[in-house]
Amino acid sequence: MGYLRALRDQRRGIAVLLGWSVLEGVPALLSGRLVGLAVDRGFAAGKPWTGVLWLLVFAAVAVLGGFGLRQVFTRLGAVVEPLRDALVRQVVRGVLHAGSRTRQPDASAVARITRHVEVVRDATAGVLVQARALLVTTGAALVGLAATVSSLAWLVVLPVVAALVLFGLLLPSLARGQRRLVLADEEAASVAGTVFLGVRDVRAVDGADHALHDVMAAVDHQAAATVRMAFATALRGVVIALGGFAPLLLLLVVAPGMVRSGTLTAGEVLGAVVYLSTSVQPALRRLADTTSTVVLRLVVALRRLSEAAPPIAEPTGDAVPTGAEVELRRVTFGWSPTAEPVVRDLDLTLPEGAHLAVVGPSGIGKSTLAGLLTGLVEPQAGTVAFGGVPVRAVAPSERHRRIALVPQETYLFTGTVRENLALLAPDATDADLLGAAAAVGASDLIAKLGGLSAPLGHNGGGLSSGEAQLLAATRVHASPADVVILDEATSALDPRAEARVERAFATRPGTLVVIAHRLSSALRADQVLLMDGGPPLLGNHHDLLATSPLYQDLMAAWQQAPSTTTRRQLTA
Repeated sequence: MGYLRALRDQRRGIAVLLGWSVLEGVPALLSGRLVGLAVDRGFAAGKPWTGVLWLLVFAAVAVLGGFGLRQVFTRLGAVVEPLRDALVRQVVRGVLHAGSRTRQPDASAVARITRHVEVVRDATAGVLVQARALLVTTGAALVGLAATVSSLAWLVVLPVVAALVLFGLLLPSLARGQRRLVLADEEAASVAGTVFLGVRDVRAVDGADHALHDVMAAVDHQAAATVRMAFATALRGVVIALGGFAPLLLLLVVAPGMVRSGTLTAGEVLGAVVYLSTSVQPALRRLADTTSTVVLRLVVALRRLSEAAPPIAEPTGDAVPTGAEVELRRVTFGWSPTAEPVVRDLDLTLPEGAHLAVVGPSGIGKSTLAGLLTGLVEPQAGTVAFGGVPVRAVAPSERHRRIALVPQETYLFTGTVRENLALLAPDATDADLLGAAAAVGASDLIAKLGGLSAPLGHNGGGLSSGEAQLLAATRVHASPADVVILDEATSALDPRAEARVERAFATRPGTLVVIAHRLSSALRADQVLLMDGGPPLLGNHHDLLATSPLYQDLMAAWQQAPSTTTRRQLTA
């Protein structure tokens, strides 16, 4: 999975952390021994300056360990920040590829990025700091304790084993509670986000009370999950008490008799107390904290990320298409295995040079069809072939060169006009680019900008949406693409400019597919594909007008609509 791969990429940084951990563990190894020597050879022997000297050695060792710990924290960011960036990329790519039936922002995706990814980042840092320190500190302390008072080792082992067994029994309920809390948080974000995005619609239908009820129900569910998790977490105190304090209590009970019998010295007992109180007990407390909060949150967050934004399997292959015919056979696609398919049992053949318009109500799957044709979306059933081979089996570089998608949202980058127009045709001459601009009606725009050498800002800053769409159309017209798909790519142009762009592509060599923004696109096409949620209908304008009541209604509404806005709502 992406998390483990990202960790492997940081193995050098992790190795450096472990190296500094050895230095950090020196105080845990020597602390009790040095304190015991300060008592037995110094203060108890009537040599206070010798005792002070041993304590100064202890202080120097502690400073040395503190330096090692400082180096661990200094280098921690170099490990966890690249990990966070990799997970954010995974979530964003998952959201972009998973798609949605609407163009609204995915509020739950925001929750995943802001909550789950941050949890993974912080939890990984916690594991690298606390779990690492737990192993180093506890190991060093137990070694030092065994070397100092080997006869008291059982005082530590039995309570620690009992604490670990008890904590293991608590882990399943803690994991379930943590998952319920994560899902409740995400549900609350999703419900609130949906209401906020649709606040105008809520006001329009006087649905404020209903919307408030939905949001408060999600918040109450979130609060209940938080309370249940708090009760489960409180049981950590039992583990800490049993594993951390019981050894100290046993030591206080057993040690006086052993000192009187001469089995132990006062310094050895004090050294054992130092080992237990400054190393073993804090290590057990960190174990409880790390496992019940950090590790559980890490596991739950990673599981949620893998469910909501699984790694994307990029289409790969080296198949070579013969020709440019596009063929779909019994293609079905839905956005999840249980969702109603937006494309169902579609058969479609587009010979080279075809001109197809795709029409239908909004949200019916027209843009999904564009994704299927380009290979960006893989069908759940059926095949999409380009040039006689599966489109996703074509080498990506070849597929990107020969199939061009022009979306409604135009992408322009910082650079010159020429660099933007030549993005898909790097070998194009100025004459080629200006010829493409003239064909789609962008010559005046380029002249206004100052020619091909004029600079463009980020995202075409200063250009209107229609002007940006003209530049995007010019870019694709100048490309070598055999198949061009216009997915509402002229939505910001007036009808006359839109007609000119479509005519330019229709007379250009190659196949043209227009996801219609206005039904006038259907009048200009050779074939029309009508999508209405059932089996798609294919025919020319006159055939569909005679056989499809839906097409008749759409065309009548478009021709009679009093405004461009109304037409857009009917045909988008």
